[in-house]
Amino acid sequence: MNEPRDPPEAAAELPEAKVKVRKWNFPVVWAVPVVAAIVAGYLIFHRVHEYGPKITITFKDAGGLKSGQTPIKYRGVLVGEVTSLELDGNLQQVLVKARLRRTGASIAREGSVFWIVRPEVGIGNITGLGTVMTGPQIEVLPGGGQPKTEFVGLENAPVAQERKGLNIVLRAARMGSLKLGSPVTYRGIEVGAVQDSRLGPDATTVDIHVYIKRRYEKLVRNGSKFWDVSGIDVKAGLFRGLEINVESLRTVMAGGIAFATPDDPKDGPAKDGARFPLYDKPKKEWLEWAPKIPVPPEKS
Repeated sequence: MNEPRDPPEAAAELPEAKVKVRKWNFPVVWAVPVVAAIVAGYLIFHRVHEYGPKITITFKDAGGLKSGQTPIKYRGVLVGEVTSLELDGNLQQVLVKARLRRTGASIAREGSVFWIVRPEVGIGNITGLGTVMTGPQIEVLPGGGQPKTEFVGLENAPVAQERKGLNIVLRAARMGSLKLGSPVTYRGIEVGAVQDSRLGPDATTVDIHVYIKRRYEKLVRNGSKFWDVSGIDVKAGLFRGLEINVESLRTVMAGGIAFATPDDPKDGPAKDGARFPLYDKPKKEWLEWAPKIPVPPEKS
């Protein structure tokens, strides 16, 4: 006897499968390294974004400079950093490799000058005291020429950190106590400084290169007379007693040059590179010269 079959409605009532969506669980332990990687990537990007051109500065002595520590500054602002130090092929000079920041990229141009600032205590001046604790640093005076990546560093800071002014040459029999930075005065006011000194063409004289600040350059005319005021001028007489003439304490200690200009309207202003003799002492009439020469106001 055949058993009765289930009706079609019963077959349609089979249980329906339930699909459970599994949520992805991120282990909390991975959160720290992921965040660290993101931060590190941002810092690397930011660091690379700050980088400017690489440059090479040649110095005769790089004592005190350190890779990754010695800064390059302009007007007290960080514009670069030393990345490595190495000797040249002849073992005579030091090649200082540096990386400029993007904000200082325009410094890598022809005409820029670099020098090392170290603490120096000398007669008449004290410089670089800020580097006693931090160590030497490189300072730069930007140029305005074509892009350039190789430079020859100066052994001393340039006396004239102004781009415009008057450069003249004084010829003397000997250097005496004059030195780099010795002041040049007009009526007792410092208007310039000694910038360099070299032997004359035949080695019988000394050429002293002098810089006059732009504000005072009109004080120097073709007929101006220059003399050495280093030391103390002592004169003694039976009736007039003892006379001591001193230009200033600084000129006594560090040497100095003074000059006077005649009151002659036909006497034209000196040109850049003009040459003058340097006398041991002034004539009496030179000290009496008092021409009226307009001096522009000092810029703030």
